[in-house]
Amino acid sequence: MDGDDDIDFGQLIGVVLDNRWLIIITAVLTLALGIIYGMLATPIYKGDALLQIEEKSGGVPGLSELNQMFEQEASAAAEIEILRSRMVLNSVIQKLKMDIIVAPDRIPFFGKITAPEPVSGVLPTPMFAGYRDSRTFVTIGRFTVPERLQGHSFTLVEEEGIPTLYSGDHKIGAAPLGRLIKSEDGTIELSITEWEYGDEPITLIKQTEIAAINQLRNFLSIQELGKTGMLSLEMTGPKKGRIKTTLDAISQTYLLQNVERRSAEAENSLDFLGKQLPEIKEKLTLAEEKLNAYRLKSESVDLTLETRSVLERVVGIEAKINELKIRESELSARFTQEHPAYRTLMQQRSSLIQEKKELNDQIKELPETQQDILRLMRDVEVTQQIYIGLLNKVQELRILKAGTVGSVRIIDEALVQPIPIKPQKALVALIAMLLGGIAAMGFVLLRAAMNKGIESPDKLEEQGISVYASVPLSQHQQKVDRLASLKKRRKKTPHNQPIPLLANVDPNDLAVEALRSLRTSLHFAMMDADNNILMVTGPSPGVGKSFVSANLGLVLAQTGQRVLVVDADMRKGHLHRYFNHDNTVGLSAYLSGQVAWEDIIHSSGTENLDFISRGKAPPNPSELLMHERFKSLMQNLSENYDLVLIDTPPILAVTDAAIVGQLAGSSLLVARFGVNSVKEVDAALTRFAQNNVDIKGAILNCMERRATNEYGYYAYEYGTQTES
Repeated sequence: MDGDDDIDFGQLIGVVLDNRWLIIITAVLTLALGIIYGMLATPIYKGDALLQIEEKSGGVPGLSELNQMFEQEASAAAEIEILRSRMVLNSVIQKLKMDIIVAPDRIPFFGKITAPEPVSGVLPTPMFAGYRDSRTFVTIGRFTVPERLQGHSFTLVEEEGIPTLYSGDHKIGAAPLGRLIKSEDGTIELSITEWEYGDEPITLIKQTEIAAINQLRNFLSIQELGKTGMLSLEMTGPKKGRIKTTLDAISQTYLLQNVERRSAEAENSLDFLGKQLPEIKEKLTLAEEKLNAYRLKSESVDLTLETRSVLERVVGIEAKINELKIRESELSARFTQEHPAYRTLMQQRSSLIQEKKELNDQIKELPETQQDILRLMRDVEVTQQIYIGLLNKVQELRILKAGTVGSVRIIDEALVQPIPIKPQKALVALIAMLLGGIAAMGFVLLRAAMNKGIESPDKLEEQGISVYASVPLSQHQQKVDRLASLKKRRKKTPHNQPIPLLANVDPNDLAVEALRSLRTSLHFAMMDADNNILMVTGPSPGVGKSFVSANLGLVLAQTGQRVLVVDADMRKGHLHRYFNHDNTVGLSAYLSGQVAWEDIIHSSGTENLDFISRGKAPPNPSELLMHERFKSLMQNLSENYDLVLIDTPPILAVTDAAIVGQLAGSSLLVARFGVNSVKEVDAALTRFAQNNVDIKGAILNCMERRATNEYGYYAYEYGTQTES
């Protein structure tokens, strides 16, 4: 981040480039996982069927009035809901026995790998309520369980050659093939149609109705193609035969219920007319008897021409009113009174009643004998006309029922695509690789954002801290440390295993060249120092103080200066390992008064370079350093050597470095690349300032060349070349 609101994209790109191998390896691994998944995943196939929803129902030619009575405009949305309804789907489930799950009892993932080979060629595989592989073959004819045990797993095994059903450890029953397996209370029944037992138990589950319906709905998709009234049924699943059979069953079941629904309307009308016919016939008989009796009594009365005209009109109106009553009964069962068809019928009926009233007024003006005979003949003719009309309608409805067709037509029967739609192996592998790469990049960027370690000398310079040297990470030293750590974990090396000095074994290493550059800087930096004592410290453990102290001492000694390296870390110091020496007699022995100062100085094996080990770890190292003997030792050593280099413990861990710093003319702070933060360095400097110790500058150790810091770190191989 360059500021509070600015993002350094160059820094982000650099972080990605520095970790490119982690990102590439992660992407390759996820690519391999994607390929493996594509090879092991169960292929999913897709099948489809096509239905047509006709706008008007089919009818019988010549019966236009009745056809119009049963016409209904089909709604595609409503038909889709009917297709997805429990009425249709549950009928399909029961017909195909889709609610009976049969599968071998295997471990979910590894069982698939170790499963027997599937059957091949001519051997049929049951699509529903059955299972077959190269060792096992079972088909279930019927499986009934009480509602409380629906969804519960049962186990079917073979005992002494007889199929046996278990619920957990409880034995339900057993029976030879061909006979019904029943529980003691008769609530569980199982019939097996075919049976070839392998060596694995068979799991049986009777699903609940709603579970089976929901499962079928999840794999079924229905949609209208535009506004064409064409419905596309699509279904996915692992078995092609099961998909085709299920789609065909849904189409046939839906078509059958559609026809039955429309035929039921005619059946309802027939039932209504069948109840009306006996009543109308009885009324007709009674009216005829009254008319005959009146004629005998009146000695046959003839109607005038005018009266007969009125009679015909009255009969016609009565017939129409009764016909409208029948239609009203049918419409009231299908529509509300606000429906346009119902309101039109009521208007027609009101008009006919008004006309009938006017005719009744005319009849009242006729002679009394003419009125009586007219009334009786009207009752006879009206009832007779109604009766004949009802008989005709009954015949027409029977013909209509026989010729009823549904408003649905199967255009395309189910067809399953031969190529699976899932998994798309190439796409899965590509997405897996991209997700792996993106996840790795996210991890790298998050780690970089969380990492507050110093990765450039500029970060220290911005805080006002002079950086005397940037010591590159030595690949040779890294290999040595890694090998020593491995041996230590395997307990194949003693605790005091020597550490080779890099300046000796590889003098042309970039880290050694950086220390030579530091040597030059120190020459000028220590000119105004109070003495020739140089303290090397650090803010925290593991920053490489001992590595810098030992190799810097050797580099300084190579210029002809007499150099003494002192290990003042009496707790965990290991400077003696760089010089292949033990630490039995060292600084702690002198400070505790056990030996003279001359006895603790050891030769390093390199000219002009001596060292003092830490000695045995004392219980009070800080108190020993504050003793007058330590000050006296520093004075003697300063007089006998050109440079005294002191390696101290980390200042943020213990106070020893603050004590030693009181006697040192110059002090350097070692910070490790990517480990120590600027805040840690600031805290260390504050701690020294509180103890009146001046730190001249810092050394950034284990510097790595990265895309994020190349602008601040330059180190190149430049060695001698032998001419041939």
